[in-house]
Amino acid sequence: MGILYIVATPIGNLEDFTFRALRILKEADVILCEDTRVTKKLLAHYKVDKPLLSYHQHSKEDKRQEILDLLLQDKNLALVTDAGTPGISDPGNELIAYLLKTASTKTKQLSNFCTIKVVPIPGPSALSALASVAGIPMDKFVFLGYPPHKKGRKKFFEEVAQSIHPVIFYESPHRILKTLEELNEILRKVAVAESHSVVVGRELTKQFETVYRGSIDSVLKQLEKEKPRGEFAIAVFRA
Repeated sequence: MGILYIVATPIGNLEDFTFRALRILKEADVILCEDTRVTKKLLAHYKVDKPLLSYHQHSKEDKRQEILDLLLQDKNLALVTDAGTPGISDPGNELIAYLLKTASTKTKQLSNFCTIKVVPIPGPSALSALASVAGIPMDKFVFLGYPPHKKGRKKFFEEVAQSIHPVIFYESPHRILKTLEELNEILRKVAVAESHSVVVGRELTKQFETVYRGSIDSVLKQLEKEKPRGEFAIAVFRA
């Protein structure tokens, strides 16, 4: 049975790539990636030439079965996302769950009780990057991924507002202003908005990295003066 490596890749600055991650990509038989075009650029930078197989949130069971077959053929696979750590706000954990469950059933049928070995290769993550510079106690916090686009948005923001622990979530440049406005509105209804502050990280580790701090109103004013670009990570907490 092959090994599935879960490999963290840079979220912006290519110097954040670990020696171990680079070695694993060079040694893997196949690299599973979210977007082959993005991963090709990363591999070209480090002069890594390996077969790529696309796996993303829209991949169907036949793709997961193909990946399982490769592992059953004793192939070592490396799973990467476009940026950061697979399994955090992406379908990496869905793949792992499927492989563990299906492999167990399949190998029993073959009278060969093998289990898939899943090995983490830790590294960059926007979640840990923001937590590290938040400047507040982060021994306990809640991570909620991306807010729903439509159904469930109000419930999402209510959960943020009612949390007794800091909450971290992600947002795209197209929705960041709307999201902060909606969150502010919910806070005014279910809590005291003035009692909450935010730390907003934009383009973390990249050339134009910016960290905004303060009340939601003050951060909104700063962002409205600029045209939001890049991905955002937001921490909301009781001031």
